[in-house]
Amino acid sequence: MRLAGKVAIVTGGGSGFGEGIVRKFVTEGALVVLMDRDEAAAARVAAEVGENVRPITGDVSTLGSFEAAADLARSAFSGLDILVNNAGVAQPPLALETMNEEMFDRIANVNMRSIYNGARAVVAHFKSIKSGAILNVASTGGVSPRPNLTWYNASKGWAIAATRAMAVELAPFGIRVNAINPVAGDTPLLSTFISSGEENRARVVATIPIGRLSTPADMGNAAAFLCSDEASMITGVDLNVDGGKCI
Repeated sequence: MRLAGKVAIVTGGGSGFGEGIVRKFVTEGALVVLMDRDEAAAARVAAEVGENVRPITGDVSTLGSFEAAADLARSAFSGLDILVNNAGVAQPPLALETMNEEMFDRIANVNMRSIYNGARAVVAHFKSIKSGAILNVASTGGVSPRPNLTWYNASKGWAIAATRAMAVELAPFGIRVNAINPVAGDTPLLSTFISSGEENRARVVATIPIGRLSTPADMGNAAAFLCSDEASMITGVDLNVDGGKCI
């Protein structure tokens, strides 16, 4: 098992890509603190996966939530090796000048500030043990922006830039930082991006050369590799998990 004995925090682990990452990590031997703002969702996943998951309710826009998750990891599992910044919010298609400040602030707080807060909560510990892996879940929108999703795309481009900058600074301390860029997936966020209906879904699928949407399992597989010792020479990478969309 490639993550045997590793202790991870996964944000937004109560559904979608985050749930897929939690499930894969546990399958690979990890012990996971699942942080989610939805207490019931976090409890459901933890109950289904078993004793190797500890749920905690938290808001990724606050440093205190990350500190509480890190404390839980150390008290429940006696360590902390991995942070997965998965929690994110989307935006509906909008002309860029029409987004209100409340929506913009939410995108910035969840998609950007969360990475900053996560780093503040775990990097000192990772430096002390001279190892650690941070994985930021960005998006193909940060690589190949789509019209009318400007501020979401920009937040994910920021996540990719932050990943590279963090990787350069933290590599001398034995800490690796990578990102994955999912394409549109079968998750609760999909309805934010596109209208319901098979025709709209088919239109999105038609833009993906491999011919399907991404799945939580796809993200779990990519995340498990990048956070494992098998990827010990990989840092500063943003891996497109996109079925060829960004080629």
